[in-house]
Amino acid sequence: MCRNIRPLFNFEPPTTEEEIRAAALQYVRKVSGSTRPAQANHAAFEVAVDEIARATRRLLSGLSTAAPPKNREHEREKAKARAAKRYARA
Repeated sequence: MCRNIRPLFNFEPPTTEEEIRAAALQYVRKVSGSTRPAQANHAAFEVAVDEIARATRRLLSGLSTAAPPKNREHEREKAKARAAKRYARA
């Protein structure tokens, strides 16, 4: 799938509406193959982003876990370390 779509569940502070919409936008861009839809497709593109964002909100609110919430900064640092290791080999 798309590397730009990040996990959104079980974070402290909780996932924001902006993060949910950004993930929905990335998903629709990936599926449609377009970062900017043509004017004729703009309405369909926006409807799809809205629907994916609603579905994501429902999913996140319905999930439960016994695991402690993840720390965003710690997860960001782990991702940077993985990227540095991956690109150091190149």
